[in-house]
Amino acid sequence: MTTYLLAGGGTAGHVNPLLAVADRIRSIEADATVLVLGTAEGLEARLVPARGYELIVVPRVPFPRRANRAALDFLPRFNAAVRRVATIIRSRKVDVVVGFGGYVSTPAYLAARRAGVPIVIHEANAKPGLANKLGARLTRHVGVAFAGTPIRHARFVGMPLRPEIEHLDRAASRPDAAAFFGLVPERPVLLVTGGSLGARKLNATLVAAARDLVAAGWQVLHITGSKAEVTDPQLPNYHLVAYCDRMDLALAAADFAVTRAGAATVSELCALGIPAVYVPYPVGNGEQRFNAAPVLAAGGGVLVDDKDFVPAFVQGELVTLLGDRARLAAMGIAAASVGVLDGTAQMVDLIHEAVTT
Repeated sequence: MTTYLLAGGGTAGHVNPLLAVADRIRSIEADATVLVLGTAEGLEARLVPARGYELIVVPRVPFPRRANRAALDFLPRFNAAVRRVATIIRSRKVDVVVGFGGYVSTPAYLAARRAGVPIVIHEANAKPGLANKLGARLTRHVGVAFAGTPIRHARFVGMPLRPEIEHLDRAASRPDAAAFFGLVPERPVLLVTGGSLGARKLNATLVAAARDLVAAGWQVLHITGSKAEVTDPQLPNYHLVAYCDRMDLALAAADFAVTRAGAATVSELCALGIPAVYVPYPVGNGEQRFNAAPVLAAGGGVLVDDKDFVPAFVQGELVTLLGDRARLAAMGIAAASVGVLDGTAQMVDLIHEAVTT
């Protein structure tokens, strides 16, 4: 019996691939023990127990960005976190540590190294994070979601996808999707989403151009996010929803998407062959532009800077693109050409390789 310690959390970009791997292990190894290391503040605090896994909480210890009081406290707190994880590894007889990035991954990597336990890493972003870059110095088993990711020992495995996405039959699910969202089955669907919290610029721009999109013969499924600050335009064929817990059906309905370029979003759209306009999040280390680069190079997407994503772009360039059905079909094929549907299986194979070598 193998005991796996999966470390990661904070955002959906870390939690969802972690859960996809956990589900795959559980489905093929009935006697395996899967433990998850996370924080009390991240999404994992809700999602991991809800999925039936034991969550072991460690303190959130972010690396200091400047010299201040927090920086002085960092090293003792960080060392305490490493000792805590090392104790968990010993007491629970952990056979392998699998990290997905985020605050808890760094102490997990160092504790595993001290305990002589194999380390496996999955890097979801095309521009790797600090925790995984450090961890990649301690192992040769590093899976990446995007080819060409600049991290040591990278092996392209793709993104571990949620089972409901990995096994989605879009054509067969479209009638259910239309019924679920109240869509017209014969009318093409533009999916708009900025993530669970939404994206202010995407939301405002699309609502401002709502009439033009509907007049172009499309219907819009606009998932605003739970903290959106937009008003429903109250137009036929424009469906505004704050939150969607059936993204599989939303993706089954979609003929085209307008979205941010988070790693999971790009990976899911490409795996399913859905073309998109990507509007990278303008804050952070710029990883979203890198995430979109492979599908853009293949011709499966269009990139628009956040500052340029204005109603005039939607009313002109986007509406024109949506009217070119031949181009949209070619873009869907191009997106699928860089998509990976079996990323979960490839990542689990890499973990098993680490355990057995």
